[in-house]
Amino acid sequence: MGQIVFDPLLPWAVIAALGVLALAGTALAVWRGLAGWALRGLAAAVLVGALTQPSWQVENRDPLSDIVLMIEDRSASQRLAERAGVTTAAADALQAELEARPNTEVRRIAVGDGEGDAGTQLMTALSAALAEEPRGRVAGVFLLSDGRLHDLEIAPDLPAPMQLLLSGQEDDWDRRLIVKNAPAFAILDEEVVLTLRIEDEGAAPDEIRTDIEISIDGAEPSTFSVPIGEDLELPITLPHGGLNVIQFTVPEAEGELTDRNNTALVQINGVRDRLRVLLVSGEPHAGGRTWRNLLKSDSSVDLVHFTILRPPEKQDGVPVTELSLIAFPTRELFLDKIEDFDLIIFDRYQRRGILPAIYLDNVRRYVEDGGAVLIAAGPDFASADSIYRSPLAEIIPAEPTARLIEEAYRPEITELGQKHPVTAGLEGEGEWGRWLRQIEVEPTGGEVVMQGADDRPLLILDRVGEGRVALLASDHAWLWNRGFEGGGPQLELLRRLAHWMMKEPELEEEALWAEPTGQTMRIIRRSLEDEVGPVTITRPDGETEELVLEQVAPGRFETVYEGPEIGLYRLSEGEQQAVVGLGPAAPREFEQTIASGEALRPLIEEGRGGVLRLEEGVPDIREVREGRPAAGRGWIGITPREAYETLSVTQMPVLPSWLVLLLASALILAGWLREGRR
Repeated sequence: MGQIVFDPLLPWAVIAALGVLALAGTALAVWRGLAGWALRGLAAAVLVGALTQPSWQVENRDPLSDIVLMIEDRSASQRLAERAGVTTAAADALQAELEARPNTEVRRIAVGDGEGDAGTQLMTALSAALAEEPRGRVAGVFLLSDGRLHDLEIAPDLPAPMQLLLSGQEDDWDRRLIVKNAPAFAILDEEVVLTLRIEDEGAAPDEIRTDIEISIDGAEPSTFSVPIGEDLELPITLPHGGLNVIQFTVPEAEGELTDRNNTALVQINGVRDRLRVLLVSGEPHAGGRTWRNLLKSDSSVDLVHFTILRPPEKQDGVPVTELSLIAFPTRELFLDKIEDFDLIIFDRYQRRGILPAIYLDNVRRYVEDGGAVLIAAGPDFASADSIYRSPLAEIIPAEPTARLIEEAYRPEITELGQKHPVTAGLEGEGEWGRWLRQIEVEPTGGEVVMQGADDRPLLILDRVGEGRVALLASDHAWLWNRGFEGGGPQLELLRRLAHWMMKEPELEEEALWAEPTGQTMRIIRRSLEDEVGPVTITRPDGETEELVLEQVAPGRFETVYEGPEIGLYRLSEGEQQAVVGLGPAAPREFEQTIASGEALRPLIEEGRGGVLRLEEGVPDIREVREGRPAAGRGWIGITPREAYETLSVTQMPVLPSWLVLLLASALILAGWLREGRR
């Protein structure tokens, strides 16, 4: 292909000025009536034209093919009904027709599900494809999809028309369950309100109500009849602390597109609002203030503390009305309101007639019914007035021998305590400061998790009925808080003790649970045994498999499992059971399943493309000029780009220098001769 190109010797502005000057000279010659004005004007034009250096340029071009991008949606929503087969068949037909056309190439790109719950990433795939191809060769973009994408905000600037070929049927309909509001945490014994909604989309039947099943932690579901198309506020009180898995299910309706969005999992962690503690100190001592400060430092603890300063047998003649102390409200605390407390601590308490046997028997019943008692024993525990010599003896896990050990020793965790969640992994073990006193006791039950002087029991934990009891056979734990010889983890030990006695799931000796992250869960089994069996996993589809756990610490066994699908998984090992949900509350890919091109229509109309349904047949392909409508009834268009690659360029001057001089000289001479003859 040839064309004239210019390579001026002077700037175009100078050449233009010379041209104007030459034109003015010619006009002057005409005005003066010179006969050779035309020849002189031609000579000036030749000279000015020579300054532009015109050349005849010939390019050797190799034409390039047009490229059509075909994005094939293979996400989860495209596997509903017959969409996958229809889409694949249409893609094959369009590819064959395009490849049969001369000078046309096809780039076929399959797009699956995004990572995690990212949904369909059509625009991401299109942007990546456009980045790899020369934009000047892209003649068209075909999207074969249901039109439900989740990255429209990053749509690229298209160099050619885009066509959307919808895979769904016009009479499709779907019913879906939407979780509009679900907190991640909730306070135990308080109602939390979840907001749900059931919606019908597409060509749905005329129904106004449906059933919904609600199951907590995989238990048998309860069924309720609820309206369709209205927000449902559901008050729920969590049954236990830790992870609560709530599953909502709407039965599949006849003719519905899918039931994958009829189930939603909500996982809520149950936490306690406040820990109500009653601390009863039998007498003032160095550790009393430490107990109080430790409990008051925790903002989640409501502490009621009584210290018995004036026992009944003390007779000092001071009238009661002149005392600045208050009487110990024994009846109110130990009969009327004992159930209000989550934990009762007896700190160096001894029998002095302040608490009658009936009150202490009520404490025993309180423990058997699910309460918790911690006894921090001092010398009083080994005396004749020991609290052990009361109705509480039935629940205390050790009997005092009446011997008081007054020697320095370093508290140690027993072999069993290395596995027990209350004492396992306490920081600084082996470097703790020493205690200076211990009460010798003989265990009558429970588990010894810490030992003291000569390996004697120091901390004993026991379960009594529905409740729990802990006995600390020393009143020198406060030395750790004071930093004596480096101190020790008194605060952490007390926190674990309190949470274990409150039956927090993460501090159970025998427990099985899972920590989900996306589609992966870390399965954790805690046990006091040396070995545990494999965990049986029941998937949402009912299939089961077994996983062997590896010991990662004394009493702790773990493994990691990748769930193949979203839904509720059941775990079991021996008598331990657990449930966990993998994936989002409602999968994003199934939030909207009815095929629609409304989201993409503005982007398609910019290039004058179209939205056609594949159920009406695979459209024909036509060539259209740029800027013209690129879609119509039964056809879609591509825009030929006529791109090429230049292999070589040849240039030849139109006016060689010698020819310019010869021609200009001849014209000037001819003009002079003509004027001279006149």
